[in-house]
Amino acid sequence: MNNLKNILVCVTQQKTCERLIKRGVELKDNKQSEIYVLHVAKEGDNFLNTPYQDDALEYLFDISKENGASMTILRSNYIAKTIADFAKKNNIHKIVLGASPLDYKSSIIEELKKLLPDVEFHIVGLKGP
Repeated sequence: MNNLKNILVCVTQQKTCERLIKRGVELKDNKQSEIYVLHVAKEGDNFLNTPYQDDALEYLFDISKENGASMTILRSNYIAKTIADFAKKNNIHKIVLGASPLDYKSSIIEELKKLLPDVEFHIVGLKGP
């Protein structure tokens, strides 16, 4: 059994998600633990043909790399389940998510908490933790 306490940072295609990656780095308490950065795009979304989103994802890839994290982009219409499956596969013990006033995002957070009851969640607001 892997005893490493890996961290998952969930991002959208916005440069402001850099704060989430930095929070994930702050949470790392073991040199051997890994930090994973994940963006889940809905199937059919054409997110790489807009200059703003393409530039933001490239920026987040660079920030991830600078901080020793690997970034993955997955496509799925089942965002919470996809995140939960990724977390289980990668032995995730802490998940960092951005706070949102939107009910949709809050429902994803609640669904994740049900799917991953043993995971510690860190919700980061626009101005920090």
